Amino acid sequence: MTERLPVRRALLSVSDKAGIVEFARFLAARGAEILSTGGTAAAIRAAGIAVKDVSEHTGFPEILDGRVKTLVPGVHGGLLGRRDLPEHAAQMERHAIAPIDLVAVNLYPFEAAVARGAGFDDCIENIDIGGPAMIRSAAKNHAAVVVVTEPSQLAEVTAELEAGGTTLGTRRRLAAAAYARTAAYDAAISAWFAAREGEAFPPRLALSGVLRGTLRYGENPHQRAAFYADGTARPGIATAAQVQGKELSYNNLNDTDAAFECVAEFDRPAIVIVKHANPCGVAEAADLAVAWDLALRCDPVSAFGGIVAANRTLDAAAAERIAAIFTEVVVAPDADEGAKAVFARRKNLRLLLTGGLPDPAAPGLLVRSVAGGFLAQTRDDGRVTENALRTVTRRAPTEREIADLLFAFRVCKHVKSNAIVYARNLATVGIGAGQMNRVESSRIAAWKSEAAAKAAGLDRPLAEGSVVASDAFFPFADGLETAAAAGATAVIQPGGSIRDEEVIAAADRAGLAMVFTGLRHFRH
Repeated sequence: MTERLPVRRALLSVSDKAGIVEFARFLAARGAEILSTGGTAAAIRAAGIAVKDVSEHTGFPEILDGRVKTLVPGVHGGLLGRRDLPEHAAQMERHAIAPIDLVAVNLYPFEAAVARGAGFDDCIENIDIGGPAMIRSAAKNHAAVVVVTEPSQLAEVTAELEAGGTTLGTRRRLAAAAYARTAAYDAAISAWFAAREGEAFPPRLALSGVLRGTLRYGENPHQRAAFYADGTARPGIATAAQVQGKELSYNNLNDTDAAFECVAEFDRPAIVIVKHANPCGVAEAADLAVAWDLALRCDPVSAFGGIVAANRTLDAAAAERIAAIFTEVVVAPDADEGAKAVFARRKNLRLLLTGGLPDPAAPGLLVRSVAGGFLAQTRDDGRVTENALRTVTRRAPTEREIADLLFAFRVCKHVKSNAIVYARNLATVGIGAGQMNRVESSRIAAWKSEAAAKAAGLDRPLAEGSVVASDAFFPFADGLETAAAAGATAVIQPGGSIRDEEVIAAADRAGLAMVFTGLRHFRH
């Protein structure tokens, strides 16, 4: 068998017909016989290109409303027969099975049907059977058959055929891509069935993604990395258009996702500044420019070189403020022309526009790899409202404190544990993240509020008169006492510690109002 193989007979049957007529014309001009079915055959025939229906080629008609078109020996024998085995050749000749050298198939749009909310019967009819079978047969016999599963592959195959035929290396690579495509297709179908049956964690979980691009490196330069999209429509880094700036890195993408998921929590115009996947400043305000000023004030040192997320269309006023310091990435649902012009002066700044905001309450699955497997959990879609708060101290929080408590607890959900957040007037004034004990996070948040006040030229810590949120219960009173010493007047926490009464008593002694949420927000 020669290294470069010509195509004498090709079967073309595609749902996405991009480029297929031109490809058929190219093959026909080189003397190849074209086999096809249904709409693909009609499109090729309408272009004046000779094409034979598969049913004519095999002598077996389409039946069952087209459910059986290609599931016949005349097709699969032509794909699977080994050209290097005389016994295969003899059997093919005896049964009048002609070899097929190329298959171009892309599948019924099942994923698109699910995405548009199609009904059960419509989704079932969009499950392709004959297509995956042909793809798998052709890919198995890639020593002699070339399989095309994406319109983007047609140009490469055309170039190889112009050079005298397809190479084994190309056929093998296309075979690998073909099996990946059918695996992803089956994964989408199994996930749809599991969701309909209410199975969050089915006995066998299949995951798939489409490569969006390889990255310069991973978290560190010695690590390799890539970005895959999972096909869901959740607005964020996978849906974003990059308007300008340098190539995004692994850390850029990770931090941008963290920032955008956090900013989507808020109803009023909001800004979130993230550094190393942790918020270092968050604020809600009447407009984005004011929100930026308040968010930046929380930790201006950490904000340098950070990621900025907005939950509204960016305008020029907000862009001018953001562009005044070094910023790696800005992400928002949209930006007006004035904002784009401002950012254009910062050539290296990456501007991402997503077209929408993710829904914090929407269900979803989060996956993390571990040695020998992976952990899967549902997304943290918990949200606390005022009605869910339970006052446990003698003093109840004021209306202003309640607004700040709810704000701080939403921020806390996005801070690495152990997490402590001080907030005042819907803006963070101190954030303690990722410490091994809660009292240290509380001390760090208080210290940051003092440092931020000095940077702003204030003579009193920002935490004075603030509220404090904790992502999990205070196991001892010391973390709460640290918050009281920093000037906090009210506390929000899940509750549930065996020492809750001790912590409540400490709050009463300090004159603090404290509410329990019954909801924990660990984040690791």
